[in-house]
Amino acid sequence: MNDEFDYIVVGAGSAGCALANRLSADPSHSVLLLEAGPKDHFLSRVPISFAKLIDNPAANWCYRSQPEAGTENRAIPVPRGRLLGGSSSINGMVYVRGQPLDFDTWAQLGNRGWSYDDVLPIFERMESYAEGGATRGANGPLRVGVVHDQNPIYDALLNAGNELGIAANLDYNGPEQEGICRTQATISEGRRMSAAYAYLDPIRQRSNLTIITGAEVARVLLEGRRCTGVEYRLGNTVKIASARGEVILSGGAINSPKLLELSGIGRSEVLGEHGIEVVHELAGVGEGLRDHIAPRLVFEVTRPGVAYNDLGRGVGLLGQILTYAFKRTGLLSLPTAPVLGFIKTRPELASPDVQIHFVPYRVVLKDGKRNFSDDAGITCTVNQCRPESLGSIHINSALPSAAPNIHFNFLDAELDRRTLIGGMRFVRSLLATDAMQTLCGNEMQPGAAVASDEQLLQFIRDTAETAYHPVGTCKMGSDPMAVVDAQLRVHGIERLRVADGSIMPTLTSGNTNAPCMMIGEKCADMVLSA
Repeated sequence: MNDEFDYIVVGAGSAGCALANRLSADPSHSVLLLEAGPKDHFLSRVPISFAKLIDNPAANWCYRSQPEAGTENRAIPVPRGRLLGGSSSINGMVYVRGQPLDFDTWAQLGNRGWSYDDVLPIFERMESYAEGGATRGANGPLRVGVVHDQNPIYDALLNAGNELGIAANLDYNGPEQEGICRTQATISEGRRMSAAYAYLDPIRQRSNLTIITGAEVARVLLEGRRCTGVEYRLGNTVKIASARGEVILSGGAINSPKLLELSGIGRSEVLGEHGIEVVHELAGVGEGLRDHIAPRLVFEVTRPGVAYNDLGRGVGLLGQILTYAFKRTGLLSLPTAPVLGFIKTRPELASPDVQIHFVPYRVVLKDGKRNFSDDAGITCTVNQCRPESLGSIHINSALPSAAPNIHFNFLDAELDRRTLIGGMRFVRSLLATDAMQTLCGNEMQPGAAVASDEQLLQFIRDTAETAYHPVGTCKMGSDPMAVVDAQLRVHGIERLRVADGSIMPTLTSGNTNAPCMMIGEKCADMVLSA
């Protein structure tokens, strides 16, 4: 069966949904959006659903990294959304654009058109930010708001920052990121604002947009070095979709390089190992993986009825469910972290190098499931904003259904190790302030006995997991390891682009959902102006 479209978008994640919306705005353009997962999951609209969907194969690829010596041979979970909206439908909904430095660095690397001044209008165009501001959008499809949940922990954190000379930041997505901040989240009136809800639901009636779920793309189709379409499986049927214009891969940092390799585009030694004919040698495919590794410190909360460990169990949980049902507030309406910190581990730095997620409860693993701990706590998750350690993602088989090999190579760079240790020491100093000591007690994890740099580093190796921000595996640039150019066109292949987190040449300073949507928006501009 052969269907023809002007544009084919592979992957309905954060970037793919934005692309499909903007490309189909002109009724003369026919657009096909292919998603391997289902249309939705009934829990996804409720913000707290991230706790249930983070390891649920009904909405998640549930990838795992390869065991590596740097993280004590642990296979680290790598959750990725597998439904309309992609990871924006299962994530923690923390909205961070990143620092101006991030995008200016991309431009400085030779990617013209990607400086902060270039991308700022796109961020403004895509968002509708309830609090307003000079650099914030008010009329975009994505509704973003500050978390207004009330809890003494949040006030104490802001006061603790003041004690250490770190002021509260009312808009960390403005010109300056540094400070202790109330989180901005892709949540509106208690509902998750996934990319599918923001970008697809309002336009489903467009006759020129075809959305197919349950469609696993096996390869892009090539005539020589010219992309002509894709082959995908729908149930037991293999189908072909042809593109009159372009194919854009938006499978994310895991699946976009995988699909290129399955199509014969990549490193010859990788493709040859799995019997795939090399159509185009492109050394950077699957290389350059970056992610935020995230050690988690936990401190005892001594004041009863403050942490959600107390408020979210037994009768309290019933109360939270009723609060959400009638008011769309409370525990069920929260992102992963209602308060963030962006700090400098060294005073000479020009901008923050560490992000901290402050979570007003403690979670423990029991029988492989995440549950509230019986002990009340506050969890402080630390990640280095701009890690230098590089990993890779490569196919493990010529079968499209096979998961790829993921090697993070976490902690390989000395700067990464030093920065994470500095971030953990900052958290300890913050929790030792008078403001925090009014309601917090002992350090529960890793514990005060873990004191030296070597001990802290070993704790990170033993326990830290990814912060779920993989990027860089089809990086943008003009150097020998670049996969796409500044227009997101795959080097050496006509009519094929990549638009998702995989194109980031460096990792942005924060959560990656907002930058991925921006990438989708910007790619649409490029395609339509070609």
